[in-house]
Amino acid sequence: MLPDPSLCAASQHGLGVRDQGGALRRPASASTLADKAYAHVKRMIFDFSLMPGERFSESELTQRVRVSRTPLRQALQRLARDGFLNVYPRLGWQVAPLDFEVFDELYDLRVLIECDAVRRLALNIDRPALAHLTSTWLVPTALRLEDGTAIGRLDEDFHASLVRAGGNREMARVHGEITERIRIIRRLDFTKSARVKVTYEEHARILRAIARGRGEEAQRLLRAHIEQSKLEVRKITLEMLYRHQRRP
Repeated sequence: MLPDPSLCAASQHGLGVRDQGGALRRPASASTLADKAYAHVKRMIFDFSLMPGERFSESELTQRVRVSRTPLRQALQRLARDGFLNVYPRLGWQVAPLDFEVFDELYDLRVLIECDAVRRLALNIDRPALAHLTSTWLVPTALRLEDGTAIGRLDEDFHASLVRAGGNREMARVHGEITERIRIIRRLDFTKSARVKVTYEEHARILRAIARGRGEEAQRLLRAHIEQSKLEVRKITLEMLYRHQRRP
């Protein structure tokens, strides 16, 4: 039986082919594959499956990501532009080493933005924003989440929501960029149960101070909260890197 010419033409022009049930299957576009590869490799970096400073070749990674060379290269180039990878012509790729000086500067900028947002919020309280955060963080102990990954996402939402409620859209944009850049180490803050408990308690104190219009107190609590988190993630990160280096 000869193939249907219309199906051959559709396939050649990227229009897809029909499966046995008659449904049209379209091939994934290069941009879609590149986006998926970008998310996959980024997750590997954040999960320390690819360690800071580790070198690798495109051929090695195509096997792990299960994507062809072209979309993978597009993804890697994008990750390099975002600062997560270094590229060396003819030598391959490297996961960007952790630079704690840069992280410290990003945390300092984050503190300035969030404290300004909290000051504004305490002067002109955004009740819906506070209600949203209160329903998450001011809950009985029995209702608190324990999963570190889930808490990490909620923690990002807590701080981003405070900045958005502050009303300065440019600050919110910059804060989002900072959040993206420090996520690789910040998420480690919730790998220990004690830190989850402390985060609930400290977020609750900050929210109560804002609700009472105590801007200075809220800023002080927020500054101490972020500083302690920064110290904890640096300690955890260094421990993880040390363990990896000690592997036989």
